[in-house]
Amino acid sequence: MQIVKFVFIILEVLALFNLLIFVHELGHFLAARWRGLKVERFAIWFGKPLWKKEINGVEYVLGSIPAGGYVSLPQMAPMEVIEGKSDKPQEQLPPISALDKIIVAFAGPLFSFGLAVVFAFAVWSVGRPERQAEKTTIVGDVEKESPACTLLQPGDRLVEVDGKPVTKWTGMGSSVQWRVVRSEGETIPLKIERDGKEMDFRTGFVKEKTRVWQRKSLRAILVDPAFTPIVSHVVTNSPAARADLRPFDEILEVNGTKLYHPSGLAHYIETHGAIPLVLKGQRDGHPLEVSVMPEVPTGSTNGRPMVGIIFDHTGGKIELAHPTVIEQINGSFDAMVSTFGALFSKKSDIKPQHLSGAVNIMTIYYRLFSNEQGWRLVLWFTVIINVNLALLNLLPIPVLDGGHITLALVEAALHKPISAKVLNILQTGCAILIIGYILYITFYDAGAIYDEVKSGPAGKSQKEKAPPELKFEPKPESPAPAK
Repeated sequence: MQIVKFVFIILEVLALFNLLIFVHELGHFLAARWRGLKVERFAIWFGKPLWKKEINGVEYVLGSIPAGGYVSLPQMAPMEVIEGKSDKPQEQLPPISALDKIIVAFAGPLFSFGLAVVFAFAVWSVGRPERQAEKTTIVGDVEKESPACTLLQPGDRLVEVDGKPVTKWTGMGSSVQWRVVRSEGETIPLKIERDGKEMDFRTGFVKEKTRVWQRKSLRAILVDPAFTPIVSHVVTNSPAARADLRPFDEILEVNGTKLYHPSGLAHYIETHGAIPLVLKGQRDGHPLEVSVMPEVPTGSTNGRPMVGIIFDHTGGKIELAHPTVIEQINGSFDAMVSTFGALFSKKSDIKPQHLSGAVNIMTIYYRLFSNEQGWRLVLWFTVIINVNLALLNLLPIPVLDGGHITLALVEAALHKPISAKVLNILQTGCAILIIGYILYITFYDAGAIYDEVKSGPAGKSQKEKAPPELKFEPKPESPAPAK
């Protein structure tokens, strides 16, 4: 069944990825037909054709390299380095106006943007799953290795990071993670709210060492967001099992101390030792209270007492958000602008290698489709991808749609066509650079997949990986069940 599921998800990913490319190229195709241009080929993906067929004078092709697509228009700028030389005899085609070139070039990004709007309406309707950890700015846990371990504590609310306001923990724009990654100083200013008072700190940051096939790590302060500790598993014969704790129970307090993160219980036991604990929380919406006594597991090498709870570290409760179409488009646009701002900043740690290529995008789609709520996340992610596709293609770089528009504007300003020789040099040079960059990004995308296959999803913390096997000796007595 796992093989069938894998194949089915791969087919879903390929179908959706092809849809994005098809709609973009369809824009060029329809605009070219409308303006009376000659269309030689409509291709999805590059490279040696896996399939091709000629219909009404147009050759339809599926290439072997999953990195985009094109509509071959001989009356536009020459694109032989990407499209390959045509094996058909060349016709003497009439020149076309600069306006026609602009309309045809702009139609692709316009259709991509239109598809983004369609998917944004779908997300607005069905909702996008959001976990607590994504949308909070409250500190849940500060790791011992964190440069902020003496400054921050669970329950602090981050107000500003690097002098800019924060409204969420993950994602682009006004998120805690992005403000940290995007910072450029030797230290990072933090403004927090603690017990109703605002306080200012400056913290250092860490950057993990990476290998040659891995992207350079970005800044981190090793602080996790707050989210509800939810029981994932209860170890057999453990104090938690004898207290009748169960999966999906929420543990909100220990001896009157509020828990902001699953690690809070272990930290409390580590600080106070093996003392009786009163755990309060919820089960199916009803109050829950149990008494447990931590014990050292059988065969423990560190002698640390535990209660035998394995918590879910995926980010807490899930709620469906219904962002409007405008919010989604604005968010995608802001993310793109923020990324380019970081790329062109001399002091930023973010480099071209940190962008995602086709391989990584398809990998993300695979992960999303594998998730129980993945189809909703796929809709949301597709909005972002289509906005990115539209904006990237409008960059004034020959080979891209924005390059065609720029060359057409130059042609209009000069009142004459640009030399075919000059166009060929420009197109060929830029195409080689872009192909080289695609291969460069693919190298790092492949490295990330290698790391994931070898040791689990990249970036997954130790807390999220499979817990070590724990064993407790059975006890004859049984405490009172949970209230």
